[in-house]
Amino acid sequence: MLSTLARTKYREALHDHCGEFGIFGPGEQVAKIAYFAIYSLQHRGQEGAGIAVTNGRRVKAVKKLGLVTQVFSEKQLATLTGHIAVGHTRYSTTGGNTKHNLQPMTVTTASDLVTVAHNGNLINAHLLAAMLPRHARTSTSDSEVLALSLIHQKGQSWPEKIVRACERFEGAYSVVACTHDTLFAFRDPWGFRPLILGKLNGGYVVASETCAFDIIGATFIREVEPGEIIAIDKNGWRTVGKIEQRQQSFCIFEYVYLARPDSIFNEKMVHTVRRKSGEILAREAPIAADLVAAIPDSGTSAAIGYAEESGIPFGEVLIKNRYIGRTFISPEQHLREQGVKMKFNPMASTVKGKRIIIVDDSIVRGTTMKQLVTILRAAGAKEIHVRICSPPVTDPCYFGVDTSKRKNLIAAQMSVSKIKQYIGADSLRYLSLPGLIQATGLAKNTLCTGCFTGKYPIKVDEAVQKDVLTSAC
Repeated sequence: MLSTLARTKYREALHDHCGEFGIFGPGEQVAKIAYFAIYSLQHRGQEGAGIAVTNGRRVKAVKKLGLVTQVFSEKQLATLTGHIAVGHTRYSTTGGNTKHNLQPMTVTTASDLVTVAHNGNLINAHLLAAMLPRHARTSTSDSEVLALSLIHQKGQSWPEKIVRACERFEGAYSVVACTHDTLFAFRDPWGFRPLILGKLNGGYVVASETCAFDIIGATFIREVEPGEIIAIDKNGWRTVGKIEQRQQSFCIFEYVYLARPDSIFNEKMVHTVRRKSGEILAREAPIAADLVAAIPDSGTSAAIGYAEESGIPFGEVLIKNRYIGRTFISPEQHLREQGVKMKFNPMASTVKGKRIIIVDDSIVRGTTMKQLVTILRAAGAKEIHVRICSPPVTDPCYFGVDTSKRKNLIAAQMSVSKIKQYIGADSLRYLSLPGLIQATGLAKNTLCTGCFTGKYPIKVDEAVQKDVLTSAC
């Protein structure tokens, strides 16, 4: 059981659909390598994890609800032998958090088999599901719809089947998949979600982020291009197909919050972008104060940038308990009431009598920030000025991030001044959208900013519930 604030913060934070990893590595302990890789991608999904391995004749998988360290044991990993592995960490955006929706997913026909890990969200999954054979589905996940669409697609080869299936997909999909003898990696033609190619000893790896390569000692080769289909087998890696490319629309929220600070996308380190966003925010929204601090850990890079640009010292005012997770021990009522301090404890001696600037990545519903302002006030802070290193989140994401309906987004319901009053801050300022784009160093027309603007690269049917896919047989 998480503390009150821990549950609130996890629920309020914007979550990516998942993290994924694949390895083609004859002679390697591919299951163990996959374990450490998806462990480094745990931030992308904390509801479930899985690894599937093929030895060329059969596929065996272990997948359960829970964190990576809770799902796997040495004994289980030892049973996953083969030369290709696909790993996945999941946060549900479509289908809900149930064991039937865990990935990787293996689907079969009488003559074929494919195992799939998917990061993204198909906005036309309900239409694709209606075209599948009767009783084919066993889950409520768009990822299973994607996998079934692949295996039931007509074609003489897997590259041909993948191209034809992808031509029908609408939305975000970065996919790692395998047959008995080949690992595939492919990405939607808009390039919403990241997918990275690397080399490990005599084999090759693909992952959602470069941080997975760092932990296993792999070497970065390049990013999988939007619309590109890569095959990896005993002959190495090669591009085997192209989906007609659309307007590039990389999710700007990868830089704001979703990715680890040490990952690199589009030749930009996430930490560098966040630090730059803090510098720009300090110029856009200056305020006299004694200390700049972050909501750990998501606001730290931006807070450092804000402090350096403003000349105000950076310091810690909240100590985060990084070991809070699921536990089987329920706290007594008087401890439960102290739940806020189980997650974040204020440094009263540092806070007392000080004017503090608090920097964070975003405000989604506002409850977490309200609680944090309250505990800093109680610790004796003289003034609390909140600075957010992204624009107000006003609209849902339909492409792999779990932003909810507009009615649940505080910035869609309140003005900035009203939000300031709600959270109890002395002032509140957000980074402008042009400022955030400037921090990325990328062209505006290469980024998806729909959660800030309501303008999406693809026309979406907002009446369709993105988190519910029903009628599984």
